[in-house]
This record gives sequence, C-alpha cells and structure tokens, in this order.
Amino acid sequence: MIDVTERRDALLATAAGTAGVTGSYLVTGWSPAFVVRPVDQAIVNLTPGAIVTFMIETVGDAGHLIHISMAFAAVIGLFAAVAFAGLRLSARTNRSLIGAAATVVGSWLLAASLTGGPTQALGVALPTAAAVAIGGLPPDASEPSSPDPASGDGSSVAADSTTAVDAVRRRTLGVVAGTLGFVVTTVIGRRMSDADGDDTLADAPRSEGATERLREVSEASLAVESGGLLGMMTPIGEFYNVDIAEFDPEVTAAEWSLTFTGETETDRTVAFDELTDRPVEHRAVTLRCVGEDLNGRKLDNAVWTGTPVRPLLESVDPQGDCNCAMLRGEDGYYVQFPVDVLADGFLAWGMNGKELPPGHGHPVRVLIPGHWGETNVKWLSEIELLNVEEDGYWEERGWEGTGEVNTVAKLWDEGITELDDGRIELAGHAYAGTRRIERVEVSTDGGDSWSDTALSDPLPDADVWRQWRHVFDPDGTHEVVVRAVDGEGNRQIREPSDPSPTGASGWVRRTVG
Repeated sequence: MIDVTERRDALLATAAGTAGVTGSYLVTGWSPAFVVRPVDQAIVNLTPGAIVTFMIETVGDAGHLIHISMAFAAVIGLFAAVAFAGLRLSARTNRSLIGAAATVVGSWLLAASLTGGPTQALGVALPTAAAVAIGGLPPDASEPSSPDPASGDGSSVAADSTTAVDAVRRRTLGVVAGTLGFVVTTVIGRRMSDADGDDTLADAPRSEGATERLREVSEASLAVESGGLLGMMTPIGEFYNVDIAEFDPEVTAAEWSLTFTGETETDRTVAFDELTDRPVEHRAVTLRCVGEDLNGRKLDNAVWTGTPVRPLLESVDPQGDCNCAMLRGEDGYYVQFPVDVLADGFLAWGMNGKELPPGHGHPVRVLIPGHWGETNVKWLSEIELLNVEEDGYWEERGWEGTGEVNTVAKLWDEGITELDDGRIELAGHAYAGTRRIERVEVSTDGGDSWSDTALSDPLPDADVWRQWRHVFDPDGTHEVVVRAVDGEGNRQIREPSDPSPTGASGWVRRTVG
C-alpha cells in the first residue's frame, strides 16, 4: 500500500517530469529537438492501421491531439520515474543534493538518448533536478532544530519546520503545474492556431508570373452573396494541412537536396539552387484529403511555383521491372507511384507566390495531378526507382491512398445564404481531379428533380476545382442534394462511403429552411 510520503513524492516526481518537459520546450521550441518529438513519432509509427483508421473516421482532427497528449504523458512519466528515484535517494541519504545529482545524470542520459542532442538535453535535466532538489529537502531543512523554551520541547518547532517545507513543496508543485498548463495549452493548440500566413513568408524564388496567375484564378471566381465562402483561391493560412506526426522537419533550402536512387542508369542528386534554375511553371492545383468526410473541409486550391518532374526522371533513365518509384520525405513518410504517373508530377517550392511554409513541405514538395493530397509528399528528399512494387505508408495501414481522387461537390454552411428578396442561394466547390468538372446539378426536393447550376469559368490548369451557384425560392424545409459530373461524363457516385480505404464518396445532402 502506498503511504503518504510515497504519494507526496509521486506528485513531486510528476511535477519534476513536467518541469523537464517545460524546460525542453523553452530551449528547443516546437521543433524536432523537443524531447516529446521522438516519442510522438514512435506512437505514430507503431499504432496499428486499424486503430489509425478508427481514429480518422471517428474523431478526425482530434486524433492528432490524442496522440500528442499520449506522447506528453509518456515523456512526463519517463522523467517522473527518474525524479521519483532521485527523491527516494534523497530520503534514504537525508541529502537532497545527492538525489538531485542522480536526477541530473539520469534525466540527461534519457533526454540525450531520445533526442540525440546532449547540449539541449540539459534543458530537460536541470529543471527536473531542480524540482527534486527542492522536493527532496529533509524535514528539518528550513528551521533550526533547537527546542522552543516556551514549549518545553521541540514538537512545535518540528511541526512548524515540516509545515514550512511542505509549503515549499506545494508551491513548487503549483508553479510547475501552472507552467505545464501554459506549455501544454501552447504546444497542443499550435496545430489549431498557428497558421502560415502569406505576410510572414518570403517571396518564392523565380516567383515572377505567380502574381498574374493568382489574379487570373481569382478573377474566375463566381460572384456569390456569402462573404464567408472561399472563391477560387485559398489563402496560405487557410489551406488545410495534414501530416503523419505533429513535428515538421526543419530543412533549409541550403541543406535540401533530392536524390534519385535505385533502378536507374545513373544516380543523381539535385540541390535547391539547381532545381530552381530549371524551367518554371505556376500551376493552379487543388488538393483533397483522402481521410476527410464526404462534406469535409479538407479541399483547397493554390497556385504553386515549381518545375516538372519528367525531365529529371528522363535524365536518370529509370529501369526496373515494375516501372514504379518510391517517394520519401524528411518526415519519414513514403508513397509509391507508377513512373508514368510520377512523370506528370511537379516539384513545387512556392505557394501563392511565397516560399513553401514549413507545414506545407518547405523547401520542396511534389504534386501529383489528380491524386489524393496524402500522396503529394512534403519535404521530398528521395525518389527511388524500384524493381518490385512495395507498399507505401498508408497502404501498410490498409488504405489505398495513391488512387485518383473521387468526384465531389461540396455544400458547406457558409454556402447557404438567404438573400434580401427571400430567395436562398446555394454555393460551393466541386472537384474531380484531372477529369475536371463539367457540370454540377442540384436538387431541392431530395433528388426527385434536378437543375444545372452556374459554374465558374474553366481554367486551363489540369487539376483544379470549380465553383457552383444556384438560387431558388423556398417554401418550407428542403432536402438539398448536390452532385457533380466530370469531364468524361461520369456522374458522382450516389451511395455514400466512408473515407477508408479509397476516400469518401456519395451525394452531399443538407436540410435547408
């Protein structure tokens, strides 16, 4: 049975572990050197595919908060265990500094082994040990032990001494717990609040011409009454962002290179300056997340600055029986493509005229026309030509994310507007990858009758969404249904399906009125 002292030491150890994580964050910030990062990465890598799918379909974006919270709890627990041993040693020797010294060594070794950074590991070790040094003070450390003449014995002094030390310990625990609340709120909320805004980024190399493309795309937008509905362009800070882990790699343009390896006539490494010296294009490309719900919000469009993949592929003369390649990013993500599909791809270093934000793959990512967003590897570092097909990251977890996107027409809340004359405006976006959108149809009676909607002007880009708009006179409650027809004459699939394993499909339905 755990006694009062052990319970107190367990709380103090938790506070010490919290102080260590706090110290690491203050030293490294939200970077790969943060002590929580390797544990978070291990959780991501070791979680079975069935659980990943369940979390995506059940809790959505909250899944990221769950696994980063698990990582925080695990790391705090690891350093709390070291601190608890230090507190026990302090109690056994009646010397708090001995326990603190042991905690410094143990927590430094643990942090250095987790992060590989011996100097930055001190950011964990010192706060952890400091908490142990204060928490390990012996009961008589803060008051003289001579008896009070008025009391006739030392019981009053001893009680006051113990009370004083316990007060120090409580203050320590309170301060560290308060700091933990601040840090956890800051770092866990970072994904929700930290957007890469256009005004914080430098202009992309060779971005001349991007401004004109942005203007052309924006001018193709439909005039809609809703002020909250996006036009044809998504601002960088509003563009959806999905990664396999919480910590983005930190890769500078000077450090970056792309290596072609495997079944090639010759290996080749391309540096950033060499890449940006190649012929430049400014492409409007839409991305959609394979894990989003049918009417989810992970569908956005930007103008990307970069260069085609095909000439680089041809320069290494791909070999191999499978005619396939594995693309790898600095975050540990990997995906396989047929070479002829990859050849239509695009290596992007700019987004809406600005350099790629860290969260979108700075300095270089790949864009594969018409395929799910997850296949567009960020922080691209290697293209390996294969002899035998291999599964990619999501295929190993039961998904088929490398396929072409499903056709969809969206109707979000901000696309439903009551006009001044009492009519209802319906507006949204539709996307079919490289098959393009030919027509969007809407029904206001649950699918019994259909009307064609107005569409935004088509763009010359091969892989871009279109806007749609429809206005009707309401007479009560309406079941609105929206569906799209692609450029090959194929109507959007009617029956709804879950995102796993090939992406959500079905007609979007909303009750209006």
